[in-house]
Amino acid sequence: MKEIKTFSLSRHSRLFAVPDTSREYLFIQAEGHPYLEEPYRAESYAIAYLKEGAVFLQAGLTQYEINAPSIITLGPSVIRSFRKRSDLLKMDIIFFKDAFLLEKYVDVLFFNNYDFFENADLHVFSLSDVYHIKFSRFFEIIQLTLATANYNQAPIIRNLIFALIYEIDAYHRMHTAANQYSLTGYTLFSKFKQLLSRNFMHERKLEFYADHLHVMPKSLSAAIKKQSGRSAGKWIDETIALEAKVLLQNKMLTVSQISDMLNFSNQSVFSKFFRANAGMSPVAYRKRLL
Repeated sequence: MKEIKTFSLSRHSRLFAVPDTSREYLFIQAEGHPYLEEPYRAESYAIAYLKEGAVFLQAGLTQYEINAPSIITLGPSVIRSFRKRSDLLKMDIIFFKDAFLLEKYVDVLFFNNYDFFENADLHVFSLSDVYHIKFSRFFEIIQLTLATANYNQAPIIRNLIFALIYEIDAYHRMHTAANQYSLTGYTLFSKFKQLLSRNFMHERKLEFYADHLHVMPKSLSAAIKKQSGRSAGKWIDETIALEAKVLLQNKMLTVSQISDMLNFSNQSVFSKFFRANAGMSPVAYRKRLL
């Protein structure tokens, strides 16, 4: 049974109204965007190049207003949704499965080396003029490669994606080095989000996260609130509520099953929790989706 709403590459091709090539990668040149305000996940990684315009994007519990020119990276497990920001929007996106990229690569843990593909969040890199030109060239070459019948098309695309990742990593390291003054609080916040993304399905107590991060619960909550505007407890509750919203989109799952999957003692406790965090019951939320 499929547990959550996860978009395949074929679903993305239909969403953007482009031909489904049934490959393990997909390139889209979007003018405008099919804005989806209901949260979902994807089966693939994505690197997006926002060339013109702007978009509102929510990843997990964090909302972003992204303006061109920017690079956006998304891991498969990031829960995302979109809202319109401006009428003008031009964006190139390359979607790819890890199996495709790492088909002939020895290091199966390749993605662990790049925290900008961290599954709990997306990452946005605002581009200066020189990098704007540099990344535009990468996406132009990807488009030209796909527009040309070529026996070696797949390995060329694979190596272009590798090159993109290395370039983003270089830019990311330079940006991080320039902002070392703010890393102490951010690092704890980042580690908390990573720990939360791996454990929220079965751990809801603040003490669990504080113990694993070697801080006192009150200190953790205060540090997270200072960094994000929300307490650690609020992050835990809203992360669970967001997962519940994704699960409720799957009509094959009953509310009782979702309650069990999220480790609530019974459906009544889950419904009370959901109402407190979403403003309506799970049944009412599901009906709203119809």
